[in-house]
Amino acid sequence: MGGKGVKAGMLSSRLFTRKSPIGNNLRISAPCRYAQRMNSRRSFLSSSLALAASQVFSAERTRLRIAQIGTQHAHAAGKMEAIRRLSDLYEVVGLADIEDSNAEVYAGLPRIGVDELMAQSDLKAVVVETRLEDSCSTALKAIQAGKHVHLDKPGAVNHAEFAAMRTTAEQRGLTVQMGYMLRYNPAFIALMEAAREGWLGEITEIDAMMGKLADPGTRQKIGALQGGGFFELACHMLDIVITLLGKPKSVHAFSTPTGTDGVKDNQLAVLEFAKATATLRCNHADPFGGPRRRFQVTGTQGSIEIQPMESGQFVARFTRACGPYKKGEQMVKLDVPKGRYDGEFIDLAKVIRGEKMLAWSAAHDILVHQTLLQASGIAS
Repeated sequence: MGGKGVKAGMLSSRLFTRKSPIGNNLRISAPCRYAQRMNSRRSFLSSSLALAASQVFSAERTRLRIAQIGTQHAHAAGKMEAIRRLSDLYEVVGLADIEDSNAEVYAGLPRIGVDELMAQSDLKAVVVETRLEDSCSTALKAIQAGKHVHLDKPGAVNHAEFAAMRTTAEQRGLTVQMGYMLRYNPAFIALMEAAREGWLGEITEIDAMMGKLADPGTRQKIGALQGGGFFELACHMLDIVITLLGKPKSVHAFSTPTGTDGVKDNQLAVLEFAKATATLRCNHADPFGGPRRRFQVTGTQGSIEIQPMESGQFVARFTRACGPYKKGEQMVKLDVPKGRYDGEFIDLAKVIRGEKMLAWSAAHDILVHQTLLQASGIAS
C-alpha cells in the first residue's frame, strides 16, 4: 500500500477532542456548501467515543432512570450490557415483556409490567427490544407516557405506523434514537466528517455489504419477514447512505435465494441519486460475512474504504492534503471502544439532559424506513 499510514492518535485527536460541526440535519449531498453552512454548529458525534473511553459525568448528577421492554431482539442483551456498564449515567429500574431473561446481564433486575413502567413519572427513557411486529406500538406507548425511546432497528414493519410514531415523538419534544450503531463507530464518524467537510468532493459511488452465515433459527426469523435478511440487517448501511446522500431518485431491489426454502437470504439494492449510485448487498449465506463486511465511498476528490465494517480501520485516498490526511493513500486504524453500543447511550444521556439535540431527525428516520421498504422489495 502506497505511503505511510495516518497515526490513530493524530486522527482521533482531531475527530474526538474538538467538537464536530455536524448538526441536526445530516444530509451531506452538497458537501462544500454543507460544510460552510454547518461549520459553526456543534454536535456530539466527533467526541462521543472519546467520552466513552475517558470521561464520565459528574457524580453529583442524578442518574437517569431507564428500563428495557423486551428481550427478543438480537441486540437486546448487548444493549442491557451497555446500559448497566454506564452506571454513572443510568439507573436500570426494571425489565418488562420478558421472553428470554436467563442471560447473566439481566440478573438482579426487577421484572415489571409494561403499564407499571409507563406509570412511573420519574422514568426518563425506555429501551425497546421486543419482536419487530411489536416494537413500534411499544415505542408509541412509551412516547404517549412521556418517555424518551431507544428503538432498535428497523423499528416497524408498517411504514405509516412508523412515521406516525416518529412524528408524534418530535411533536411532543421527545427523542426516538434508532439503534443504528454504525453512527457511533469511529471509522464512520471519520467518514461523515470527510463528507461534511467536502474532503471527498462530490460523492459519486457507494458500495457496501453486510453478511453472515445464518443458522437455522436465523433463517426462520428472516424467512418470516417479507423483506428477508436485507430488511433486518442492511438497514444499518442504509442509514449511513441516507445520511451522506439524502433521498434517492429511485430504488431497485433484487433477491436471489440460495436455498430451496424460499428465504430471501441473498439480496442486492441499487439506489440512484442525482450524481451517485449506491449498491448495498446483504448475504446471509456467507461463511465469511463478518470480515467481509465493508463500506466504501468514492468522491471526485477522495475515497474512504472501511473494512471490516466495525474494525475502526479504513484506507483513505485524497487528491490533495485535507484535514488530518495527506495527499495520496494512507491506512488509518482508530481505536474502537470495547462496548459496541456505549456511544449510543452516552449520546442519549446528553440528549435527555438537554445538553444537545439528537443529530438524526424524525424526517431522516422516516426516510430511512421508507427507503428500506423499497430496497428490501416490500414497497415499490
